[in-house]
Amino acid sequence: MAIPSDVKLNTLGLFCPMPIIKTSKKIKELTVGQVLEVVSDDEGIKKDMPAWCETTGHEFVGLAEESNGGLIHYKAYVRKAK
Repeated sequence: MAIPSDVKLNTLGLFCPMPIIKTSKKIKELTVGQVLEVVSDDEGIKKDMPAWCETTGHEFVGLAEESNGGLIHYKAYVRKAK
């Protein structure tokens, strides 16, 4: 599932709540309509990112899982809404 993104945020090696905290800071740098791709190896992002988007009003675009050398990387996509 290829979702085009404007900015990429690497949160590999970070666990809850750090990927969400870094997403919150990074999304402030974007303009409305831009898509942020958050790369994580924390499985919690699958539930945390949609929940964060719901509470903040940003749009959760989707999530992709990729196997990378036996490790699973998650790519969450968020569109800045305001």
